[in-house]
Amino acid sequence: MTKLTAIIPTGNEIHNIEAVVASVSFADEILIVDSFSTDGTYEKALELDVKVIRRDYEYSASQKNWAIPQAKHEWVLLVDADERVTPELKNEILDTLKNPKDHIVAYWIGRLNHFMGEPVHYSGWRNDSVIRLFKRDFCKYEDKHVHAEIIAQGHIGKLKNKLYHNTYITFDKYIEKMNRYATWQAKDYDTKTGRLTPYHFVVKPFWGFFKHYIVQSGFRDGVVGLTIGYIQGYVIFMRYVKVWLLRKNRQ
Repeated sequence: MTKLTAIIPTGNEIHNIEAVVASVSFADEILIVDSFSTDGTYEKALELDVKVIRRDYEYSASQKNWAIPQAKHEWVLLVDADERVTPELKNEILDTLKNPKDHIVAYWIGRLNHFMGEPVHYSGWRNDSVIRLFKRDFCKYEDKHVHAEIIAQGHIGKLKNKLYHNTYITFDKYIEKMNRYATWQAKDYDTKTGRLTPYHFVVKPFWGFFKHYIVQSGFRDGVVGLTIGYIQGYVIFMRYVKVWLLRKNRQ
């Protein structure tokens, strides 16, 4: 059996740490990468049967690219604290690692997304997939502040089973998270956005809402879908407001 390291980045995840560690307990090594949590996450992690390291947080891709080379084993399963490996996915991962295919260096894994306590079937989240099972020495994240994905030096497969994903704690906490994302995105978009116009502040936010709620059938998710559509438009608007502030050194 090919051995596996599970990497879990954490930052104030006391409400998630025990459950996410339990969901990857089949891994040969569990590596917690904590960004100096202040809510007891670090202390709780030290009580578990895991390896714990710490690093100041810059942004997600930077944190993960620093952690990946520190995995003891060739194959890595990277799981965010708000995700869970289901029993079905666990079995598929173990079966995959029994006879790994030489030409495949990474695997896409779908996610079963939940928001405000409800499963999200549409709203642009239906086909959500991420590369989370990969060879340590052949993969790294692209250098983006938000929504970075793995760049793989080789072929990428896809697993059938999915991660359980629940990014929601409370509505206020989620809005705080989206504001952080808008701040980070502003740094990425500043270099590739020309002069800011009403197109950025009006058209693009409206299209973000319309795409998620109408084109991607968010209306079929009820209040949850309406909320997701609204937040998507809000984040796009705030992204360009923060680009404007960044350019005026008012961040």
